[in-house]
Amino acid sequence: MLKQTNAWRKAASGTKHVLALLICLFSMSLVKAQDIDLLLKGGHVIDPKNGINEVMDVAVADGKIFKVAKSIPESSARKTIDVAGLYVTPGLIDMHAHVFNGTNPMSYIADGHTSVAPDGFSFRTGVTTLVDAGSSGWRNFRDFKEQTIDRSSTRVLAFLNIVGIGMLGRFEEQDVSDMNPVMTAHMIKELFPDIIVGIKAAHYWGDYTQVERAVEAGNLAGVPVMVDFGEHQPPLSIEKLFMDILRPGDAFTHTYSYGPKNRETIVDEKGHVKPFVFEAQKRGIIFDVGHGGGAFSWRQAIPATRDGFWADVISTDLHTQSMNAAMKGLDNVMSKFLTLGMPLEQVILKTTWRPAQVISRPDLGHLSVGSEADITVLNLREGKFGFLDVRGVTLEGDKKLEAEITIRAGRVVWDLNGRAGRKWDDAMILEQ
Repeated sequence: MLKQTNAWRKAASGTKHVLALLICLFSMSLVKAQDIDLLLKGGHVIDPKNGINEVMDVAVADGKIFKVAKSIPESSARKTIDVAGLYVTPGLIDMHAHVFNGTNPMSYIADGHTSVAPDGFSFRTGVTTLVDAGSSGWRNFRDFKEQTIDRSSTRVLAFLNIVGIGMLGRFEEQDVSDMNPVMTAHMIKELFPDIIVGIKAAHYWGDYTQVERAVEAGNLAGVPVMVDFGEHQPPLSIEKLFMDILRPGDAFTHTYSYGPKNRETIVDEKGHVKPFVFEAQKRGIIFDVGHGGGAFSWRQAIPATRDGFWADVISTDLHTQSMNAAMKGLDNVMSKFLTLGMPLEQVILKTTWRPAQVISRPDLGHLSVGSEADITVLNLREGKFGFLDVRGVTLEGDKKLEAEITIRAGRVVWDLNGRAGRKWDDAMILEQ
C-alpha cells in the first residue's frame, strides 16, 4: 500500500512538472506572438499619403508603426484600444505656432509670456508636431532649443526669423541691420538642419527688404520662407510678393485675414478671390491659414472657399492671445473648414502630409510601416456648434472634431475619455 502511495506521489509530482513546463512553453509562445505593443482596433483610418480611407486596424511596436491592415488579431497585441466609430489619422502637424516660452518681461514672443509651453497645448488637440513660426532668430535659437525644444515631448521644429533677435518686439523687428542672411543660413545649414525647417519674415513696416533678405537666406540654406505680410501703410502689393519675390514652395501665412488698412486681402470688395491668387497657388506659393488672435475672418474665408480657393495648410498661430479666443486649438480650426465644406480627407491632408511636404519632412504626416508612431484619434461629433472668427462673428455648423487620443512615438500622451485605461472592475480583480 505504501509503495502504491509513493508511486501516486511521484506520478502527481511528474504531472505538476509537465503542467508547469506546458504553462511555461505556452507563456513563451504567447509573448512571442505578441509582437504588437499597442493595437488600435476598428477605427476609420485616414492616411492621405498612403491613400487609405477606410476602417482598418493600426498596430504599434517599439514606438513605430508595425502594421496597418484589416482584422489584426487582438491576441497578437499586449494592449488593445477599441476605437470603433472614431477616425485614426497620422499625428497632426501644426505648422504655425509660437512656443519659445519664457519669462523675459521685455519680450513679446521670443523667450516671452505670449509664447506657450508646447506640451501644455499640443497633445490635447491631437498635435504631435509643432513648428515654431519665427519666434527666435539666429542670435537666440540655441536658447530656444535648450530651454524648450530639448525639454518637450512634443516634436518641435522651427522657422528661424530673419531678424537675429527674433520676435522680441515690433521695434526690434524693424532693424534691417539685424537681418543677416549669411548668419541665418549658417545656423540652419551648418548647425541645426534637422530642426530648423525654414525662415520667417514678419511684422515689418517698411518695403519688401525684409522678405528679400529672408529669400536670400532661403537660397543660401535651401529652405522655404514663410511670410507674415500685413503691417504696411499703405498696404504693399501681394501680387508682386507672390509673383516677383517669393519662390515656389514659399508660404504666405494669415491667408484669410481681413485688415484692409495695412494688409491687401485675397478677396476683393465684391466678394471674389483676386485672379492672381489662383495663379500664385498654381505657381507653387503655399497658402497657410495661421488663424491666430487676429488673422482669420469669415468675411474672407467664406467668399474665398465659395470661389473654390482653399488654403494649402491648416494651422493655428498658437499663442496666449489666440488659444483662449476664437482659435482655441487645431481640432477647432479643422472643424471650421469642415463647416466651410471641405471634405474630411482634405482637412486631414492639410494637417498631416501637406505640411510635412512644405517643411521637407517626408518622415512625418503618415502611417507608413516603420515610421515613428505619431497617431491622432479624432471623434467627429454631430450636433449644433458655433465657430467664432477673430472679429466675434459666429458661423454655425453641425460637425465638430475633437481629439480623443494622441499617441506620440508609440506612447499614449492624451486620452480624453480613458479609452486606454484599465476598467475599474478589472483593476480591482488584479489588485486583490
